[in-house]
Amino acid sequence: MDLNVYNRVFRIIDCDDFTRSHYANEGMDIGAAETYPTDPFDHARSMINMKQTPPDQAEFKNYIEVKLKGGRPNGGLKSFLDNDRRVLCFKILWADVTYDGGDKFYTLNFFLSDNSVEVKEINTQNSGRTPFPKLLKRQKLAKSPILTHCPGMSLRTEEYYMPIDINCGTPIKIYGRDCQIFDCDDFTKQWYRENLGVTQVPV
Repeated sequence: MDLNVYNRVFRIIDCDDFTRSHYANEGMDIGAAETYPTDPFDHARSMINMKQTPPDQAEFKNYIEVKLKGGRPNGGLKSFLDNDRRVLCFKILWADVTYDGGDKFYTLNFFLSDNSVEVKEINTQNSGRTPFPKLLKRQKLAKSPILTHCPGMSLRTEEYYMPIDINCGTPIKIYGRDCQIFDCDDFTKQWYRENLGVTQVPV
């Protein structure tokens, strides 16, 4: 019950064993015990004391730590040391169906050191097209890219292309362009045979 003492309301939530036995001897039911209500102050203090970097600031914090020469573990160091200068090279075709399109040939390089991809255009003389060095600069290629205004705005995880996903005769999607892989070099064929047990057959 609530007990008003000079306009101060107190809530009676429990009593000791002697009080319960006294009321039981008098034949009165004192009621079941209640729990203490949650204190908003304790909840607020627990949130303040919890030192956690928000997800939208974690990337900027890592950048500042590296800028200030701070220690930061490099998770990709072993992969870089084991696979530096080892590149899988594929030949791909993009059938551009726009007005001034046509069949466009590219070289797709997959870097084993960090699983990044670059797509270089194969320029030929007197093709009538403006030469561009690259269709895609070196970066990880997402299967379904999440496009945002600034990097790091989306908290969803992306699935990137890996060597097991790239094979001769299979399509690959490069930011909305449906390309076809039709050949690869000798080193790529040997790497797939030794590491994945896959035979790359040109189309």
